[in-house]
Amino acid sequence: MSTATELTPDQVSARLAELTVIDVRTPGEYAAGHLPGAHNIPLDLLDAALDVLRTAAGRGDLVVVCASGVRSAQARERLAAHGVPAVTLSGGTGNWTRLGHDVHRLAGARPVWAMERQVRLAAGALVLAGLLTGRRWAAARWLSAGVAGGLVFSAVTDTCGMARVLAKLPHNQPRAIDLDATLTALGG
Repeated sequence: MSTATELTPDQVSARLAELTVIDVRTPGEYAAGHLPGAHNIPLDLLDAALDVLRTAAGRGDLVVVCASGVRSAQARERLAAHGVPAVTLSGGTGNWTRLGHDVHRLAGARPVWAMERQVRLAAGALVLAGLLTGRRWAAARWLSAGVAGGLVFSAVTDTCGMARVLAKLPHNQPRAIDLDATLTALGG
């Protein structure tokens, strides 16, 4: 593998047959559209797949993908800390589709909003609820302050607790994640 930390969509597309693509988004996001041949290992389950990913990286280049590149960069850093070389897809699946590359969808999958969009909706709704309720009950404004503080913390640490919570909601889980089947497919 080269020393690059990311590949462009065109570079990945040209080499797709020889790359192992790991999609670290939620199962719902993955089902709604993923790179052809991508394997879904959500970011929160990445540690359980380290041994298999190390083996897969030994056979060829590993590309980690998410919606925008943020979660895949976190995954790449986590993998690197465990001695597993990987690169990310610059701009994620959003950039991939924007440039006209094909995505595959699981049968029966319904469109799911990207996690970043879900976070913006939830955060905005909570801030608005805190402000509106705060007109009658001043203590409710603390809800808005708490969300604002969480957003600042999220930006500074490049993590998102709200995304972790939202990922567990039923609409983000249209199918059961079968990590064992994914790991078996990657291992052999």
